[in-house]
Amino acid sequence: MVIHTRRAERAITLHPSLAIPEAFMEEELDFLEGDVLSFLHLVYENTGISWIDSNWGKLLNHARLAARPFQQLNSARRSRRNVERHYDLSGELYKLFLDDDMQYSCAYYERPDMTLDEAQLAKKRHIAAKLKIKPGQTVLDIGSGWGGMGLYIAKAFQADVLGVTLSTEQHQVSTDRAHAEGLQDRIHFELRDYRDLSERFDRIVSVGMFEHVGINHYRTFFDKCATLLKPDGVMLLHTIGRVGPPTTTNAFIRKHIFPGGYIPALSEVMPHIERSGLMVTDVEVLRLHYAETLKAWRERFLANRDKVKAIYDERFCRMWEFYLSGSEASFRWQDLVNFQIQVTKRNDVLPMTRDYIGKCEKTLAMHEMGHSRTEPVAEPAEKTQAKPTHRRKVAGED
Repeated sequence: MVIHTRRAERAITLHPSLAIPEAFMEEELDFLEGDVLSFLHLVYENTGISWIDSNWGKLLNHARLAARPFQQLNSARRSRRNVERHYDLSGELYKLFLDDDMQYSCAYYERPDMTLDEAQLAKKRHIAAKLKIKPGQTVLDIGSGWGGMGLYIAKAFQADVLGVTLSTEQHQVSTDRAHAEGLQDRIHFELRDYRDLSERFDRIVSVGMFEHVGINHYRTFFDKCATLLKPDGVMLLHTIGRVGPPTTTNAFIRKHIFPGGYIPALSEVMPHIERSGLMVTDVEVLRLHYAETLKAWRERFLANRDKVKAIYDERFCRMWEFYLSGSEASFRWQDLVNFQIQVTKRNDVLPMTRDYIGKCEKTLAMHEMGHSRTEPVAEPAEKTQAKPTHRRKVAGED
């Protein structure tokens, strides 16, 4: 690679993780051989995380950890501002690299030869199966995006869905989609902070939103979910996570892509779930699924680079190329994964084995292909544990 300016040289010396992408954005750095992804592969393959064990690495890491609470003060107003920075970009931009359903989160590659659209549909099917939804139940989608997950649940299960988002752009698109599909009586989207909700729901799903909550607000998030979830309810949280210890958000991502965002270690999430009164019933770690998702996004983005440049400019194209490449590299060669955490309030709400998940996925797949006109969700062969007849009714329980 070539560095064109002395200013960029000095900046890279002092803060490479921020200055290298910024120099690339400003056309002060170019790759003469390879590209951003191959450069990051070279870096990660040769550095690993051994520097953290050095005295300088430990000192720097402690300083960064101490600064985290100040970087993630995500009040309702600040959360809305952070969302606007990313999710209220032109809808045409996202159409250029996402799947047809506008899923902006990790897909689920059941087979390595799946297309992006097939893998995103499999993701929705996988999540819905874990929720074990029954027709007519109420479902809350926290951070509903462009509406794809909520619309899928409303159609497949004849459930009543409320989706909440802080993105004006996403809210408009979701509402338009619900009306276009004739589902406005079944699903409703609101421009609303989850912290302002007071209704109770049979099921809660949150896909790709928890990364924006911030460590200062984990207790609030799970306490609120515990309040919103009915006593026999089920919640599924789908979030990016890390298999390594707690750390900090990459400086480039925090400054230019996701202000206020943070990707947690599992050890940072579990204590707050436990204190909220919720019970973890299943945890699945999706490895490399997001790397493959990001590969598809990156390739689509670069194939439509001229169209992106027509919407924004060259600087934006370079910034997003580094963002998509850097994210793929982190999932492929670093410690990022996806967690799917299933929680309930009681241990008798779901079947004793995980067989029901695969059975529901198969039924849903048949339903999607039009091979079955029956209800998409069938009762599993193994019944749930019987409720004790002497159980006292919980205050406020329906």
